[in-house]
Amino acid sequence: MILSGKEILKNVELNNIIIEPFDKNKVNPNSYNLSLYNELLVYENEILDMKVPNKVKKIEIPEEGLLLEPNKLYLGRTNEFTKTEKFVPMLEGRSSTGRLGLFIHVTAGFGDIGFAGYWTLEIFCVQPIRIYPNTQICQIYYHDILGEFDLYKSGKYQNNTGIQPSLMYKDFEEEAK
Repeated sequence: MILSGKEILKNVELNNIIIEPFDKNKVNPNSYNLSLYNELLVYENEILDMKVPNKVKKIEIPEEGLLLEPNKLYLGRTNEFTKTEKFVPMLEGRSSTGRLGLFIHVTAGFGDIGFAGYWTLEIFCVQPIRIYPNTQICQIYYHDILGEFDLYKSGKYQNNTGIQPSLMYKDFEEEAK
């Protein structure tokens, strides 16, 4: 089951869900709005390779906004750090951003129980759009989990402090061992 907004608030107060910084005004009927940090990463090469680290460059999002180009992948992150060892966190774009043709986190919205960190956002637009730092751009919601589980801690993205480009190349390194 998905937690209601009131259940999210209750679990934040019980420290079962950590969202830092937390603002009660961002609680929705069944989710919590997260906001965009003032920095993006873009890949430098036109062709990316899964087996190697791909070069990225940082772009600052100024207060007056940044114009995004269509058909280009931007990686951003949330301002908020989240953690829960009791629920399955899920991330989705907000309908307001989707209706502008701005897609946030199209894939990989499924978080692991025990994930602690900032969410890296996969940002893609269908037409030019100006974005702004600190905009409430996506939402997190939480599922209950049934049955026993092992608390899984991802080594690749756990406890990150910045935007995380793909670390898929580490999967190939592990397979080679």
